[in-house]
Amino acid sequence: MTSTPQPRPANRLIHETSPYLLQHAHNPVDWFPWGEEAFAAARARHCPIFLSIGYAACHWCHVMERESFENEQIAAYLNEHFVSIKVDREERPDLDDIYMQAVQQMTGGGGWPMTVFLTTDGKPFFGDTYFPPTARMGRIGFLDLLKQIRRAWDEEPARVREAANQLTDLLGPDVLAADAQMLTREPIERAVESLQRRFDAGRGGFGGAPKFPPSMALDLLLREARRRDDPSLTQMVELTLRRMARGGLYDQLGGGFHRYATDADWLVPHFEKMLYDQALLVPVYFDAWRLTGDPFHERIGRETLDYVIADLTHPDGGFYSSRDADSEGVEGKYYLWKPEEVLAELGDEQGRLFNAYYGVVEGGNWHEGGGASILHVPVELEDFARRRGHEPHVLRGELDALRRRLLTRRARRVAPGLDDKIITSWNGLMIRAFAQGARATGDARYAAAAARAADFLLTNLRTPDGRLLRTWRNGQARIPAFLDDYANLALGLVELYQATWDLCWLTAADELTARILTDFHDERNPGFFTTDGRDASVIVRAKEFYDGATPSGNSAAVHALLRVGLLLDRPAASEAAVGALRGAMPVMTQMPPAFHFMLCALDFHLAPPREVAILGPAGDDATRALLEPLGRRYLPHAIAAWADSPDAPAARAVALLRDKTLLDHRPTAYVCRGYVCRQPVHDPAAMLEEINRD
Repeated sequence: MTSTPQPRPANRLIHETSPYLLQHAHNPVDWFPWGEEAFAAARARHCPIFLSIGYAACHWCHVMERESFENEQIAAYLNEHFVSIKVDREERPDLDDIYMQAVQQMTGGGGWPMTVFLTTDGKPFFGDTYFPPTARMGRIGFLDLLKQIRRAWDEEPARVREAANQLTDLLGPDVLAADAQMLTREPIERAVESLQRRFDAGRGGFGGAPKFPPSMALDLLLREARRRDDPSLTQMVELTLRRMARGGLYDQLGGGFHRYATDADWLVPHFEKMLYDQALLVPVYFDAWRLTGDPFHERIGRETLDYVIADLTHPDGGFYSSRDADSEGVEGKYYLWKPEEVLAELGDEQGRLFNAYYGVVEGGNWHEGGGASILHVPVELEDFARRRGHEPHVLRGELDALRRRLLTRRARRVAPGLDDKIITSWNGLMIRAFAQGARATGDARYAAAAARAADFLLTNLRTPDGRLLRTWRNGQARIPAFLDDYANLALGLVELYQATWDLCWLTAADELTARILTDFHDERNPGFFTTDGRDASVIVRAKEFYDGATPSGNSAAVHALLRVGLLLDRPAASEAAVGALRGAMPVMTQMPPAFHFMLCALDFHLAPPREVAILGPAGDDATRALLEPLGRRYLPHAIAAWADSPDAPAARAVALLRDKTLLDHRPTAYVCRGYVCRQPVHDPAAMLEEINRD
């Protein structure tokens, strides 16, 4: 009779809420969470700190855990010779940013898991990413590395301190220009030229493999396509959106996008699903639909929002962070299909139709798929239908029914792990996306989802004094929020106000932007700090300004402050935003691909914005006729406010609405620039003409 293996005793991570940290709670490594307890232990033992940073959906983080952190020999060496700290990069983007800068300075690259060695005061002196347990692929084994690091610590302490001090001096420099720069369109034009040079005209996207969804670049291209009336820019966006959504990057059954494609054809994804990718792509799909009228883009936008509702939404309204890439220890297993599996579920005739349309072939279409295929759409629906003698709309209905059947079958598989922590910043982005969907489609479900999430955050992730917290899980909210949390939530709330016209969301956005100015604004130089400066364990108070997988805190702050400044006449907000733009002009001009979201803010400011004030009774057909085009048309430079009468609370609270009247006692629209308004109109077409006037 064999005995059941007993689980190892838990380490300190068992008291954390992050799913990523909890994954390591039974490692034999004596992990500490980031905090004073760990630093005190390092000082008391006079030993170096081993810092490991990753996140729950990270495939190679799981690999390094299995190979090294579950290895008794490696764990014993770590426990004797180091103090080991584990950090979830999604909880602590400030630490991730600082130590990633250090790794990039040392190696020229970066990634996760991140492996960094620190002095007892948190200064980095060596770092890299993944290490195998023993030497292979030209990389030193992790145990050998640990021994070398400890030897240097013991035998060359002065050299270690010098390296740590020199490296720390390079971290977090303020690259924004201190002197005011004139704002021009030059960095936008350079960014567009760069995108045109790197565009893959055959497959969409920019550059070769791997290909990440370029949501912020596409946003900028759509803006320029409309401004220049340039069909070639629109075509770049449309081809990219179509090829991404037809490829394996997109979950053809359940909706939603995987993190990135490992190939240039968008076929083979890295299968994790991140909330922020859904949040950033949805507005681009709806904007493309609003600009071109192509229903394909609307369908993908809707399916992605429906996926988030079905799979990434907490019962009380917040949005979860991600789905893992792996299930049952195999990357992508949950999403792959063999022809016979499809035939067994759908029958021969319908199964063959499904396999032909979604590219399910004998032997599979991916060498690591074990003979299974990644669902994708090799041929456009219209072409596929024509070849088979079907009407496209009839075929679409039949395929959708088959998809639903297979989705039900797939739900019986072991699902990839869910990171169910709720991150304020990413939720702000998702609120913005749902509000955009509500405005574009008129679907009340999307406005309701955005409102429930906003209420969840403002109820559960805000302290009594009005400060935000970064994360929430299982009833526990923790970690003071960062700049991107305030900025993205404020931006989402402004969009939610324009989707619902509920003044409470605009009031909350105003409170958050005021907090940005008091807690994060650099009073001496342009821009905003990532942190509020209260955590003494953070060695550098940095400014995040490069747009990465998500908008930088500075980019999001500029967007939010410009909009709140306009709607509520907050000069301090507007001036701080413009100051950040001016400070960023030199580096945006030199490296425009690193600033696509900031460049969208620059475009909004330089347009200049069209301020649209509408007065008219709620429920009145003429009022609805004025309001609906503001959501259904592509109007990237418009910002709107509504009140049902000149005496309504909104008319008193929102600067854009003050002193406006109902012309001839009828619903009326005012289109203004810098609060200087054109002749008020009653006709939606006349309103749109004024908005689109150069």
